[in-house]
Amino acid sequence: MDPSLNPYSPGSGRRPPELVGRTGELEAFDTLVARTRNRLSDRGIVLTGLRGVGKTVLLNEMHAHADRFEWLTVRLEARRDEAGAAAVRRALARDLVAAARKLTRRSVGARMRQALETISAFNATIGATGISLGVDLANGRADSGDPEVDLLELVEDVSLALAEDGRAFGLFIDEMQDLDQITMGALIAAQHLAGQRGWPFYVIGAGLPNLPRVLTETRSYAERLFNYRPIGQLPPGEAARALVEPAERLGAGFAADGLDTILEAAGGYPYFLQEYGQAIWNLAPAKTFTADDAAAAVQFGLEHLDAAFFRSRWERATPAERRVLLAMAQDHDAPSQTSDVARRVGLKITSLGPYRANLMAKGLIYSPEHGQVAYTVPGMAAFVDRHRDDLDRA
Repeated sequence: MDPSLNPYSPGSGRRPPELVGRTGELEAFDTLVARTRNRLSDRGIVLTGLRGVGKTVLLNEMHAHADRFEWLTVRLEARRDEAGAAAVRRALARDLVAAARKLTRRSVGARMRQALETISAFNATIGATGISLGVDLANGRADSGDPEVDLLELVEDVSLALAEDGRAFGLFIDEMQDLDQITMGALIAAQHLAGQRGWPFYVIGAGLPNLPRVLTETRSYAERLFNYRPIGQLPPGEAARALVEPAERLGAGFAADGLDTILEAAGGYPYFLQEYGQAIWNLAPAKTFTADDAAAAVQFGLEHLDAAFFRSRWERATPAERRVLLAMAQDHDAPSQTSDVARRVGLKITSLGPYRANLMAKGLIYSPEHGQVAYTVPGMAAFVDRHRDDLDRA
């Protein structure tokens, strides 16, 4: 098969050729947009799941849909490192003022001019960029230096201006669980007040499965502010569609046993489906993909996943942190009790704490519940088992 025509596209946040199994999530956002046009309020949306299930793709789809309806949107990725808080706030101010430039291309009324002045003041306070919107800075709006006060004033002025045209102010945040406590609290407070006042402001977030717990630990009322949408493996029929339909559009197809082989290996995870789909397209000698083609593709695809997807994450950990990852593999992909992990590596629970914190900061593990840790990527335990001898020596 011609590699230049390969329809499959593994990669971080890359849209697959067939976006399947996520109709409910996309319809939920369509409803949010429609309610905004009808001057009705709604809740924000939070997408949660392991890495490789397509959260970023969905977030990007929702962002693009909002742009088509002329929302004022900002797309952010949270960071857990020491400079993360300041960097995220600068990115918010920078991207907001950049997005607001399109509002200056039309004549603006008094409320929209006030919103532009508030955006300019917020941007100047954060010190993000010198981009001018051609208006004065608002005096006493979004310029206090207190993130929560400034964000609330920003949201009020911007969303009320957009509401006049049935539009909304949307913040699309990836890796949301990594937001610092102050920024997280300010965003939750803004979403809360917007819901109470009927302002069209929405946080659309994506993150690991522990994100709902992180939100409610920040502000207890967060559990009522969002439409929580867990994103997991695709059902077998939808997983089959993700493989079959792109191939059929180009005149190729799967033999039944070849399709079953790929589906079993991928386990319903969208990223793995794309990886194995790309491999079988490049390896198959004919337009009907057989069981032999599928077996070769799984072997090739798994080697590529091990060398890139899994190995790149493994190598982020220090040798001491890798001992923790090795110990967790005994529980396969299920959550591990921290007490068990500490015992396996010969540490007290208190001594395990710094390693746990570092691995979480690097995005390699998360805490599903108090006293538990789990891998952020599906299949990590199997990777460890396949390469345990090499990893033990590393």
